[in-house]
Amino acid sequence: MADEIATSTETVGEPVAAAVVAAALPEPKVDEHGRTYATGKRKDAVARVWIKPGGGVLTINGRGAEQYFARPVLRMILAQPFQMTGRMSEYDTKCTVKGGGLSGQAGAVRHGISKALALREPALRPLLKKAGMLTRDSRVVERKKYGKAKARRSFQFSKR
Repeated sequence: MADEIATSTETVGEPVAAAVVAAALPEPKVDEHGRTYATGKRKDAVARVWIKPGGGVLTINGRGAEQYFARPVLRMILAQPFQMTGRMSEYDTKCTVKGGGLSGQAGAVRHGISKALALREPALRPLLKKAGMLTRDSRVVERKKYGKAKARRSFQFSKR
């Protein structure tokens, strides 16, 4: 009798545990068009990113990723969140990015894609967080100081 009770509570406990885990994850954020929105930042660049289920098309400021980011290293940076999560060609991505240079813009788009994926599929958040893709890179250019040629460089000193 005790064995029957133990097995019945074990089988009951497993779905309950699964329900508790499912309840702990927040619901995915999706708008009326089936898109998920996030903002990414890097240096002076700000990217607005929308992802939706599709074939893996990446559009940046109305142009394709190959056109906008000609350097392969920058395109590799954009693909990192999708490669890490195994969602390489599952989502269409539309981005608008402004400010900064190309490297900062690529980092901003990557940050936005990572945040949008974490909002869309909350189970991916620990993986992206561990890789450091959800953390905003706070490094920015140091300001120029008066009495100096640049932020730290002094003017040339001549003893005589």
